[in-house]
Amino acid sequence: MPSDAVPTKSETIDVAFQGPPLVGRWAPSAGHETLSLLKHLDLPDQVSRDRICHEAQAVLGKCVPPSDANGNETGLIVGYVQSGKTMSFTTVAALARDNGYPLVIVIAGTSIPLFKQSEDRLKNDLRLRTRADRKWKPLSNPKVDKRQHVESALAEWRDKEVPEVGRQTVLITVMKNHTHLRNLNKLLAALDLKGVPVLIIDDEADQAGLNTAVNKGGQSTTYRHLVDLRHSVPHHTYLQYTATPQAPLLINIIDVLSPEFAEVLTPGGDYTGGKEFFGGNMWLARTIPAVDIPSQNNVLTYPPESLQFAMRLFYLGVAAAYVGGEPTGNRSMMVHPSQKTIPHSEYANWVRNIKKMWEQLLSLSPGSADRQDVVDEFYEAYKDLEKTVPNLPSFDAILDKLPRAIRKTMIEEINSKQRDGTPQIEWKNEYSWILVGGQAMDRGFTVEGLTVTYMPRGMGVGNADTIQQRARFFGYKKGYLGFCRVFVEDAVGEAFRAYVDHEEDIRNRLSEHSKTNKPLLEWKRAFFLDTGLKPTRRNVLNLAYIQDTFSDEWFIPTAPHDSLEAVEANRELVTELLGKLNLVDDEGHSDRTETQRHSVARNISLAEVYTNLLPLLRVPQPTDSQKFTGMLLQVERYLELYPHAVCTVFQMSGGKVRMRSADDQGKLLNLFQGAHPNSKGAIYRGDRYIREDAVLTIQIHNLTVRDADGQEHTDVPAVAVWVPKAMSKDWLSQLSGS
Repeated sequence: MPSDAVPTKSETIDVAFQGPPLVGRWAPSAGHETLSLLKHLDLPDQVSRDRICHEAQAVLGKCVPPSDANGNETGLIVGYVQSGKTMSFTTVAALARDNGYPLVIVIAGTSIPLFKQSEDRLKNDLRLRTRADRKWKPLSNPKVDKRQHVESALAEWRDKEVPEVGRQTVLITVMKNHTHLRNLNKLLAALDLKGVPVLIIDDEADQAGLNTAVNKGGQSTTYRHLVDLRHSVPHHTYLQYTATPQAPLLINIIDVLSPEFAEVLTPGGDYTGGKEFFGGNMWLARTIPAVDIPSQNNVLTYPPESLQFAMRLFYLGVAAAYVGGEPTGNRSMMVHPSQKTIPHSEYANWVRNIKKMWEQLLSLSPGSADRQDVVDEFYEAYKDLEKTVPNLPSFDAILDKLPRAIRKTMIEEINSKQRDGTPQIEWKNEYSWILVGGQAMDRGFTVEGLTVTYMPRGMGVGNADTIQQRARFFGYKKGYLGFCRVFVEDAVGEAFRAYVDHEEDIRNRLSEHSKTNKPLLEWKRAFFLDTGLKPTRRNVLNLAYIQDTFSDEWFIPTAPHDSLEAVEANRELVTELLGKLNLVDDEGHSDRTETQRHSVARNISLAEVYTNLLPLLRVPQPTDSQKFTGMLLQVERYLELYPHAVCTVFQMSGGKVRMRSADDQGKLLNLFQGAHPNSKGAIYRGDRYIREDAVLTIQIHNLTVRDADGQEHTDVPAVAVWVPKAMSKDWLSQLSGS
């Protein structure tokens, strides 16, 4: 049956994927267009089809319903790098067609090659070049002269006499470039779009489109055109697709591109990402020795040994494929030396020269000493592959195919400053490729069958999202993962390892929030992130964030009296907790004063205290709130690892009132009482030492706070928390803007 034919009843896809219940504004139904697309896609099984369909319904169900007269939404759709985001938004587009959207706009690619790559994939998956019907009207980078093409399609949707099969959904693909966006805006301004539901999909949404002039009070060019685009369409949803959501999540919530909901995509079973390369089997990730990393102080005049070893691994993998016959698909290696283009040519020449040298040496007679030296070097690499590749052909069998594998491998230099532009790789022409380049092979660039990556470049400024987008080596590789190797500089490897934890944490938090169907405004912008990494580029953020960790350190509130509502709520929480504890007198020097004698409860369930107190506390001062949120993340993670952990609770001064003063900024001059009778603290070392060093400790103070103007706030609970080193974990926390 043709791929675009209507499925019969027995062939109709039964969406049975056991994902989370769909929650949203409305319930999209998967019709002919969606089912035919899923039938056409190269997917391994029914579960994969069901999963993709279910997640597409979850996304579209949170968009503005097509039945509404107007309105707009912004959604953030988060996948992994190289995990199938294009397939997801293609399915969402098909689902939109099934549910009455006359117009779908896809913003894709900041360069011509990336734009063509995305557009071709979209058209191929929707079968626009092969199907007989005209359900889609594709327009590429349209100008205002395409007005009649769009108007005629919209008129068909408005005419109730036209059957669904006769209506065309206009599919506009536009490059994320100010000229093309300006042209599109002129076209949209010339149309009557009142009541027309429009779906706008921004691929790699955190790139190029965000406002890089926000800290200067202005609007960057591409951002301004995206804002104008949204203003031109009274009824639309703007879907931001990305694998690195840090920037969209941290921009000010009043920004027109700040997402109002988020959905997290699940990759297929064959996907391999950071967890496989940097969180588990460390045999796949290798550190490039410092002597092989080019720098001003380490100028390389010859190809480093680590590069040659990486190439041997790659060629052996190619040759292993030839042992089994004529291979299909692709295998490739990526050499990613620098963002600058000059080193690209140097590395490309090294790669070409190495290839030529090995071809010549392997063509020598078997008794040649020079040939044997090369064979011995390849054998060392073969032993490396043996550790990860099951059923690897014998070395002799691979050696027999090695000359052909080397000869047939194409070498391409990929950068945007070449005379003829960034070259298009004709993947079907050859099985094996080595690509050498920099930024042109970063975000969005697909490398087919990538097995070996060699990346002798540093972290740069350490933006987490930028580093992660270099991971072109992630993808659907389970079938040949054993042949994969990633060679990176030591600090970059550490950054990837740190990012794995950060990525899983942020995805889990977004997923849990999505289930509540609450707006993203209510999501706490706090997640784990190594303090050695920045979340994203600073020029798109106008709200400060804090990166820190508590390690053998106190969280001390600076203004617990700042809000009457907070004081009353916290007083109720504290009273309820203390009423459940078996408090006893704390031991200490007999000459302590009354205020230095405390009540204590030890070996209390940390999980119980966390559930009933800590996350419920109101922390009114903004900086305190950010730090407190970060501290909560640490406790939460520790409880995940040690659910039976205990803590200690002190009621300071046995609950008696302690007088404290605040400065003219409203902050306590000092919560903690100092040492007594002097700094040596022979009788009392000070409140700071009232703790269990290795256990989370909570101090509950009952204060009367006197402001700088003499006003007193009475019966103020203040909760300080000691976080031991065992709970250390780097985090980022930001208050939402408004």
